[in-house]
Amino acid sequence: MERYWIGVVSLSHVKRALAGGFAQLGHGKAAPLRRMSAGDWLIYYSPTSDMESGEPLRQFTAIGKVVGESVYQHRMGPDFVPFRRDVTYLKCKPVPIGPLIPKLSFIKDPARWGFPFRRGHIEITKRDCELIARAMGVRVDE
Repeated sequence: MERYWIGVVSLSHVKRALAGGFAQLGHGKAAPLRRMSAGDWLIYYSPTSDMESGEPLRQFTAIGKVVGESVYQHRMGPDFVPFRRDVTYLKCKPVPIGPLIPKLSFIKDPARWGFPFRRGHIEITKRDCELIARAMGVRVDE
């Protein structure tokens, strides 16, 4: 059974994931990746353009389907070996979250719309995924 997820990642890190065909969440933690299965959908929400000194962005920036069954580690530096999972990303356009806030069921209080994203990785409904995907120019129901 397909499940639907949002990962909160800066745009600069999303670009690396797109180029490499992988997902990396929660500063390289394995747990969020292990919650997902092959066939699940992942949407990236980017609050900023860069993690360190980025400009506010507040956009959904990428969408893809999880492929393969394994979570694996990849050495990025001598002291940083994050966990990853393979994802096939679709061509899409970035979409600001603002107009979608009143339509998304996981946002319970529009005045505090950013609260759900603080977890870094959240499961959403199929309806919410389809809504975001359509705004990005992608169909997930085919």
